[in-house]
Amino acid sequence: MTPLATLGTPWLNIAIFAIFVVITLVIVIRVSRGGRKGKDFYTGGGSFSGRQNGIAISGDYLSAASFLGIAGAVAFYGYDGLLYSIGFLVAWLVALLLVAEPLRNTGKYTMADVLSFRMQNKPVRLAAAISTLAVSFFYLLAQMAGAGTLVALLLGITADAAQIAVIAVVGLLMIAYVLIGGMKGTTWVQMIKAVLLIIGAGIMFFWVLGKFGFNLSDLMGAAQVKGNADTASTAAAGAGDKLLHAMSKYGTNKLGFVSLSIALVLGTAGLPHVLMRFYTVPTAKEARRSVSWAISLIGAFYLFTLVLGFGAAALVGQKAINLLPGKSNAAAPALAFYLPGAGTAGTIFLAIIAGVAFATILAVVAGLAITASASFAHDIYNAVFKDGKADPTQEVKVARATVIVIGLLAILGGIAAKSMNIAFLVSLAFAVAASANLPSILFSLYWKRFNTRGSVLSIYGGLISALVLIIFSPAVVAPIGSTAPLAAAMFPNLHWGWFPLDNPAIISVPVGFLLGVIGTLTSKETNPEKQAEMEVRSLTGAGAEKATIH
Repeated sequence: MTPLATLGTPWLNIAIFAIFVVITLVIVIRVSRGGRKGKDFYTGGGSFSGRQNGIAISGDYLSAASFLGIAGAVAFYGYDGLLYSIGFLVAWLVALLLVAEPLRNTGKYTMADVLSFRMQNKPVRLAAAISTLAVSFFYLLAQMAGAGTLVALLLGITADAAQIAVIAVVGLLMIAYVLIGGMKGTTWVQMIKAVLLIIGAGIMFFWVLGKFGFNLSDLMGAAQVKGNADTASTAAAGAGDKLLHAMSKYGTNKLGFVSLSIALVLGTAGLPHVLMRFYTVPTAKEARRSVSWAISLIGAFYLFTLVLGFGAAALVGQKAINLLPGKSNAAAPALAFYLPGAGTAGTIFLAIIAGVAFATILAVVAGLAITASASFAHDIYNAVFKDGKADPTQEVKVARATVIVIGLLAILGGIAAKSMNIAFLVSLAFAVAASANLPSILFSLYWKRFNTRGSVLSIYGGLISALVLIIFSPAVVAPIGSTAPLAAAMFPNLHWGWFPLDNPAIISVPVGFLLGVIGTLTSKETNPEKQAEMEVRSLTGAGAEKATIH
């Protein structure tokens, strides 16, 4: 087997890879001409059909976490890694049944349009905007780490300084995509890359199964045997590499398993960049249709990731994957390289798959950047600073400037998280979204008594509890009292951790709901007229096009 420090021929990798980047950039420029208004920049003019938006949603949702992170998680953790696929898919039922249609009917540009509809405008919009920025930042960490992994693999880069430079370049390219294309350009790129990604993953799916006689049991057995052998050989050599696992992560840690499940299943319905997609269609019916299309495409893709993960574990092996930049995140690209035989054919196939994956990352980070910038410009600059009277052109300028700031912060965060599993990083974003956003969204839509204090307490309480628990968890630092570095942590040499679980959802999500109830019941504020208007609008769509800052 060729050493995995370099996969294929760097110049050929980059040539094929560059073609994808150029094509997507040309598409962004062509479809975004003339769109300079707020509605164009934020929602693409609300001009996409349900099918188009469903494909774009799947493109937005099937991020680096789905392709690189989940395949790596399954390759290293087996069935425990498969939980990511199941959780990410089941989460769409919550979005479809509880959120998609009423959200589309009630809001206009951002999640805060819904949360502030019958509340005091400024405090709720400010809280929602801060929560949106926090969720977007965690999600961006994962995408930037994935981009660094891909380009480092294609160039054969292993040095930390070079990987940092790669992440910086990716961040700058992302900023360019958003500034040029806005939501319309981003949506078209998401549609195209979703189709390409599902086709590419489907080809790998059948190819891997074919090598094992289309017998899934044989594939899983081979992955288990190879995983055990890699772990045993590493231990025998005295390396003690804690990043190698005998196909298990949670084992008897049932609380950790449940906490991750809560984050994955409830997080999607609170993700700002997914919620914002419901505003790119003209009607609530098309919003429902969008989710139906998204569920179908996402379900097929997550079925593929099961086989890709076990295929990487069986055909490449954890030990070899762990030598690559990005470690577990490199499982799917390494599999793509070795499926055709690791020669020129492997190089070409790797470059094609990596190009599609990179287009995936660019589209997702562009969507995230638009969401975060819209939230700051629309909900903080316009609603809080300008009392809802900001000039629309100036508001878009503020949104574009915010994209630059967000891009620079994402670069710094991606550098810190470059070796962490991408699916795991995204699960943290899901935990923050489920804790801070979902309780307030559901209460706003379905509880007549809900009021401003409940909304603000719910958002800030869920957000702060999630962030505090993450900061002091094994995801970020080593436990207090330990002496050895914690290899899987973002900062392995810091020892201030006291929270035992790597995902906070089991604590922070109930905190968000509970504080929403407490805040509401301790306040006498009511607004029956606005509540009645919101109920009618959310159920019928009447007046949805007139949703504005009040």
